[in-house]
Amino acid sequence: MNAFGDNFEQSEVDPAAEFLAREQDALAGLEDEIPPVAASATNGSVNGDPVPKAVPKQVTEEPEKIRKWREEQKTRLEEKDREEERKKDELREQARKELEDWYKHHEEAISKTKAANRESAKNAEKQFVAETDEIEPGTEWERIAKLCDFNPKTNKSSKDISRMRSIILQLKQNPLQATKKV
Repeated sequence: MNAFGDNFEQSEVDPAAEFLAREQDALAGLEDEIPPVAASATNGSVNGDPVPKAVPKQVTEEPEKIRKWREEQKTRLEEKDREEERKKDELREQARKELEDWYKHHEEAISKTKAANRESAKNAEKQFVAETDEIEPGTEWERIAKLCDFNPKTNKSSKDISRMRSIILQLKQNPLQATKKV
């Protein structure tokens, strides 16, 4: 294979080994600061290599400023929570009053409407009774026409009553001729 210029023999120093040697020299003083990890073959070794357990971090005390800030933040949040609850209670009370007022006005409107309907029904009944007393011969079809609704747009979903409507109108206009045809 030397004919192709490929020389796989290691005549030079391995660059990876050189890098590792430099890093070990740079990190040599750190070994004293980190406690050694106790590894056993029973804690989950892979291919015979022990898996190190998690190293507990050293607990450092918080600086005084951060501790004070946390306490102040906690008191501020508690105060905001109390204020929020107070405002919620106020809104609930206001909503309850508004609902009571609405129901009161609604009941008043319903009672007024009922009273007006009763009064108009009484008046309509009185008028109907007064008209029945004034029956004159030949006005029967006019009275029937008053009771009928001749607006074709009112009941679109009902049956077609156009023929009956036209007959009643004819009878109203010419009561004697219409009875002779029938």
